[in-house]
Amino acid sequence: MTLFILILIACVIITQAFNRAGCLRQSYNLATRSNNRLLMASDAIPHGGKLINTMLSNDNDKILAMTSCDFEVELDERQLCDVELLMQGGFSPLNGYMDEDNYKSVVNDLKLSNGLIFGLPVVYDTNDDRVKIGSKLLLKYKNVPIATLDITSKYVPNKALEAKKCYGTTSIEHPAVSMITTERGKYYCGGKITGLNIPIREFPCKSPEQLRAELPSGKDIVAFQCRNPIHRAHYELFTRALSDPLLRKDAVVLVHPTCGPTQPDDIPGIVRYKTYEVLKQQTNDPRVIWAYLPYSMHMAGPREAIQHMIIRKNYGCTHFIIGRDMAGCKSSLSGDDFYGAYDAQEFAISKSKELGVTPVPSLNLVYTQEEEYVTAEYAKEKGLTIKNLSGTKFRQMLRAGDDIPTWFAFESVVKVLREEAQSAVA
Repeated sequence: MTLFILILIACVIITQAFNRAGCLRQSYNLATRSNNRLLMASDAIPHGGKLINTMLSNDNDKILAMTSCDFEVELDERQLCDVELLMQGGFSPLNGYMDEDNYKSVVNDLKLSNGLIFGLPVVYDTNDDRVKIGSKLLLKYKNVPIATLDITSKYVPNKALEAKKCYGTTSIEHPAVSMITTERGKYYCGGKITGLNIPIREFPCKSPEQLRAELPSGKDIVAFQCRNPIHRAHYELFTRALSDPLLRKDAVVLVHPTCGPTQPDDIPGIVRYKTYEVLKQQTNDPRVIWAYLPYSMHMAGPREAIQHMIIRKNYGCTHFIIGRDMAGCKSSLSGDDFYGAYDAQEFAISKSKELGVTPVPSLNLVYTQEEEYVTAEYAKEKGLTIKNLSGTKFRQMLRAGDDIPTWFAFESVVKVLREEAQSAVA
């Protein structure tokens, strides 16, 4: 009876919050929301129960590992991101690239062959016929030894099936479908990764172990994922998320942008990093923690939402903000979206128990002339005047040197973007 009363009270509180803010879709399932609230844990357990770390610390061990390799290969930037996450535990419970059984299981059933949920395949691709089962590769990036790879599986993937199952389409207009069909090699390989050296980047990326040590214990940690510079609406979104009934009052937000490759027309990772750093200094909010993720975006919508939640769970987060059209992309010909605006959000909610991470649906915020940032539903109800500025128009104004409204973007962020744009032209 006591449990029933608690659940009833939780449902009432959440329903009141929903009605007050009008911040979620009307069709959002409140029963799921209250159930997720009860599943909340104080600290995140790594996916699969153990944080993987395959890094060698002894120089002699590193030398022995390198000299035992059959030959060396150069990683591209996407592969470098995967290797870094594999050897430091970002992709726990994986300790290396997926073999054929795990690859097929993830593609077809959204889970590893042992039944554990996993969002997207993590594979080493190659056209090199020297790579055979039993081979040991020295993986380098810009001639720096990064890791060794013991090949235990080599197979020809069904890329059309992978595209359809993971990205919902076989159209090469989708950036990930284009990537796997035109950039990835003919063969996929599985095998254990042994870490040698952390990649030296212009932006520092802390390991899951390092970040976990810095996050406050006993508090809810809600992650905010982004791949673009943070503007006013983003900032309002993740700071207001701290008041969500799904989170305890002392929760903190981890702003954890991906700084690896994204879409071809996105702002480069190093420039994004600079905008985050100036905003971090400007806002100086003790409830906002900043860190950077060496992850290569796939723009996989619902599947990528699952992948992001698993990664942030490994980095110590208990909750994850799911925004409108998360990891979405459009057709370059028709302009149509590949995913529905709330597909990722709804999919993440449906898998939250299995993941052990609580999704926090984001507010649909708009800027109004009368009351500044409010939810779109509230603005419509009150008949407020909404002000819009598209990303295309923003970029045009940026290039032209026009004044950018401060309600849209932080002056410090705009300053960095202008300087970088001028530097690129020079």
